Amino acid sequence: MIKLLRNLTKKELITIAFCFVLIFGQVWLELKMPDYMSEITVLVQTEGSQMSDIVRNGAYMLLCALGSLVDSIIVGYIISNTSATFSMQIRKKLFDKVENLAINEIKNFSTSSLITRTTNDITQIQMFIAMGLQLMIKAPITAVWAITKILNKNWQWSALTAAGVAILLGVIAILMVIVMPRFKIVQKLIDKINGVTRENLTGIRVVRAFNAEQFQENKFEEVNGKLTRQQLFNQKVFSILSPTMYLVMYFLPLGIYFIGANLIKDALMVDKLLIFGDMVVFSSYAMQVIMSFLMLAMIFMMLPRAQVSSNRINEVLDTDITVKDGKVDKDITKEKGTVEFKNVSFKYPDGDEYVIKDISFKANKGDTVAFIGSTGSGKSTLINLIPRFYDVTEGEILVDGVNVKDYTQEFLHNKIGYVSQKAVIFSDTVSNNVSYGDNGKPKATEGEIKKAVEVAQGKEFVEKMENGYETLMAEGGTNVSGGQKQRLSIARAIARNPEIYIFDDSFSALDYKTDSVLRKELKKYTKDATTLIVAQRIGTIMHADKILVLDDGKCVGQGSHKELLQSCDVYKQIALSQLSKEELENE
Repeated sequence: MIKLLRNLTKKELITIAFCFVLIFGQVWLELKMPDYMSEITVLVQTEGSQMSDIVRNGAYMLLCALGSLVDSIIVGYIISNTSATFSMQIRKKLFDKVENLAINEIKNFSTSSLITRTTNDITQIQMFIAMGLQLMIKAPITAVWAITKILNKNWQWSALTAAGVAILLGVIAILMVIVMPRFKIVQKLIDKINGVTRENLTGIRVVRAFNAEQFQENKFEEVNGKLTRQQLFNQKVFSILSPTMYLVMYFLPLGIYFIGANLIKDALMVDKLLIFGDMVVFSSYAMQVIMSFLMLAMIFMMLPRAQVSSNRINEVLDTDITVKDGKVDKDITKEKGTVEFKNVSFKYPDGDEYVIKDISFKANKGDTVAFIGSTGSGKSTLINLIPRFYDVTEGEILVDGVNVKDYTQEFLHNKIGYVSQKAVIFSDTVSNNVSYGDNGKPKATEGEIKKAVEVAQGKEFVEKMENGYETLMAEGGTNVSGGQKQRLSIARAIARNPEIYIFDDSFSALDYKTDSVLRKELKKYTKDATTLIVAQRIGTIMHADKILVLDDGKCVGQGSHKELLQSCDVYKQIALSQLSKEELENE
C-alpha cells in the first residue's frame, strides 16, 4: 500500500497536509466541547450562577460544533477529490503499463484479471483513501489528545477505559488474522467470475449451437457460489465487531457512572459537585477515546482488502518490460523497405525448445516474400519477431539495414502495416477503424480511406451499410462476417501506407475469387512496398517472389513456386494436397 501511495504527486501531498491541519482543528473543537459542558454542569448546580454565563458557554459549544462541521465538510470534499484524482492516475498508469508490456509478459495475467485490477482493485484503493485517510489522521490525534485530557482524573475510570480499548483491539486483531488472507481469495474469485462471464459472452454462438447453456450456467453458479460463500464468511466474521463495539460503548459510560456514584456517595459535600463535573467530562472524553478506536476499527476493516488490491496493482506495475526501446528514431541508412533475417533462432522465455531455428533470408523493396508450412511450424512466430512482439533469442533482424532492437518501437511500427491472424475490429465507425492508429503522418483522408477499402475489396459491402463509412461497428465486429472483418483489417494496413506489409494468414476467411482479386489489386497498390505473407493456401502465395517453407521451425526450402516444386518435397506435398498436378502445371 505504501509503495502505491508513493505515486501521490507533490500537489496531492500538500493537499493532504492541509487536510491534516483542518482535522487537527476539528479534533480540537470536538474535544473543547466537553470542557464547556463541564462548565455548564457546574453553573447549573451552583447557587447564584448567571443565566448569561450558561448561555455563553452553550454558544461556545454550538460554535465548536459548527466549526467542526465546516472542517469536516471541507476535508471530505478535498479527500474525495484527491482519492478520485489519484485513482484516475493509477488507472492510467496501469493501462499504460499493460500497453507497453511484451506479449509474453501479458500472458502472465489473464484478461479478466487485468480488467479486475484496472476497475475493482483501483476502486478499493479509492474507497480506502477517501474514507481511510480521514480516519487514519483523525483517530490517533483524537485518541492521544482525549487520553491526555483524562489521564489524571481518576485511576479507576482510566483503568475501565483501558480495559474497553483492550477488548476492542483484541477483537480487531483476531478478526484481521482470520480475514486478511481471505480477501486475496475474494479478488481471485472476482477474476474468475469475470473470466467465466467474458468467456460465455465471447463464445455465445458456440454455447447455443451445442446446447451448452445449462453447462455454462452450472460453471458460473459454481464460481458465483464460491465467491458468495467466501464473502458471507468474511461478513459473518466482521459482524462480531459490531456488537462488541456497542457493548463497549454502552457499558463504559455505565461503568464510569457506577464508579462515580460510589465516589460521590463517599465524598464530602464540598467534593461531590467537583466529582460529578469530572465524571461528566471523563465520560465524554472516554467516549471520544472509544470512538477513535472505532475509527481505527473501520480502517482495519477496509485495510486488508485495499492491501490485497494494492499488491495486485503493484504486481502489474512492477513487471519488468523485456522488450525495451532502442535509440534510433529516424532513417540512418539509404535502404528502404528491406527486411533481413540473419541466423535467427527463437524460443519462448519459459520454453526449453527452439520454435524458430537458424532462419536467414532477405526481402528487398518491392519484394513479396511468403511463408508456408504445417500448423505449428513457426510461421506466425517468425513474422511476429519483426515488429518485436517478441525479441529474437539468437541472431538478428534488420529493417532498412538496422537491427530492430536499435529502433524506438514507435518508429519501427510506423514502418509496418500489420494484419493479424485474427481480424480485430474496434467499437467505432468503419472510417475510424480503417484510419486507426498513428503512424507519424497526418491522419488518412476520406479519399485515402475509401481507396484502402476499395483495394481490400470491401467497398461493396461497406457502401451497402446504413450509414456507409460512418456505420458504427459492434465490439469485436460482430455485426459483420469473418471475411468482411479481414478485409477491413487489410484496409487498415493499406491506409497506413507503410514501407513493409505483414499479413499473418490474413486471407483465410476470403473465398478464392475475392482472395485472387484482392491480391492482384494489392500487388498494384503496394508495388513499391515489401510484402510478407503467411498463408496456408498455395494459391495465395504461389506468385510470391520468394517462398520460405518451414517445417518444425526450420527452413527446409526457399525459392519461387516452380523452384520449390522441383526441389522441396514438403512444399510439393502441401501443393498437391490443395491442387491437382494439372492445376499446378497450368499455374
